[in-house]
Amino acid sequence: MIVCQCQKISDHDIHYAIDWMRASDSETLITPGKVYRVLGKAADCGSCMTLFLDTMRNNPNLEIPLNLCNIKKMTRKDGKHARQKKSHRLPQPSAQE
Repeated sequence: MIVCQCQKISDHDIHYAIDWMRASDSETLITPGKVYRVLGKAADCGSCMTLFLDTMRNNPNLEIPLNLCNIKKMTRKDGKHARQKKSHRLPQPSAQE
């Protein structure tokens, strides 16, 4: 079945890309962008994304690697990631300078 008409991607192409990525690196997180890159293509209009994601979800190799399943434990009580810095902004120059 054709999933993306703009890029001519079928459900078989998506499953092949996921299976290939999982076989080459068992700990990789598989995203739609990575699937497009493996296929040598890029998202165009985006109208296929719902069907694209549904096709990805139907692949048993899409599961999250076990060592990443407990990543929530690294989150603090206030909901921020434990390694997140206080601020990502550059310090503002003071008015006295």
